Amino acid sequence: MNADDIAPPDLPEDPGLEQGPDFSEIDLSDLPPEVAAKTKQFAEEAYVNNIASHLGEIPRPINWRRLPPDDLEHELLELNAWVDWLRHEYGLPPQIVPPMWHRHPELLWELSALRQHWLFCFDAQAKGNQALAWHHDFAQARERLRDWVTISGTRLDRDRPTRITVWPGGEAEGWTEPDNTERPVTERIKDFLAFVDEQVATRRDEQDTVIRAVVADGGAV
Repeated sequence: MNADDIAPPDLPEDPGLEQGPDFSEIDLSDLPPEVAAKTKQFAEEAYVNNIASHLGEIPRPINWRRLPPDDLEHELLELNAWVDWLRHEYGLPPQIVPPMWHRHPELLWELSALRQHWLFCFDAQAKGNQALAWHHDFAQARERLRDWVTISGTRLDRDRPTRITVWPGGEAEGWTEPDNTERPVTERIKDFLAFVDEQVATRRDEQDTVIRAVVADGGAV
C-alpha cells in the first residue's frame, strides 16, 4: 500500500454536485434579466455553502511552529484527548505512548500526524478502504514511536528531556543545552496543563515580539 492508495474522500455520486443547482424547471422569465442573474448567483452561492457545511473541512497537517496562541492551546488539548482515547482503545503500552509524550517534540509531531491521518481516514466522506489504510500506517507509526521513546529516555514512572548531541561550533548563538535531569512522573495531567500554559505563553511572547518589530519598522512586513 502506498500514498496513491489513499485518495481524498469522494463526493456523493450526485451529478448536481458538479453542475450546481438545476434551474430547468424554474421560470424566471418574469424577472428583469439582472434580477434573474442575481437570483441564480444567490442560489449557486447558497448551494455551495450548503454542500460545504455538510462535507466539512478536510483535516490538514498541523504545523506546531506556526500556530497562533489560541489555536495552539486548542490543538494541544484536542491532541491530548485523542491520544488518551488511542492508548485506551488499542491498549498501547508506555513503550509506545508514554505519559510525558507532550514533553518530547518528536513524539508530539508523530502523534499529531497520526491523529490528522485518522481524522482524514474516518471522515464521513472517506472511502471504505481508508480505515484499512490508517491501520496499515498505524502499524508503522507504532514502530517509529517505539524508536522515539527509546531515544528520548522517557518512561512510565520517570522522564527527562530528550538528549541532543551538541555539534562543536555548530549550534546557533544563544542556544543552550537542555537540562537532562531525570524526574519522577507523579501527576501527569497537572504537568500537561502546565505544559500547555508554558507553550501558549511562549508563543504569545513570540507573537508580541513580531508585532512590536513590525510597529517599530513603520508597519513594513
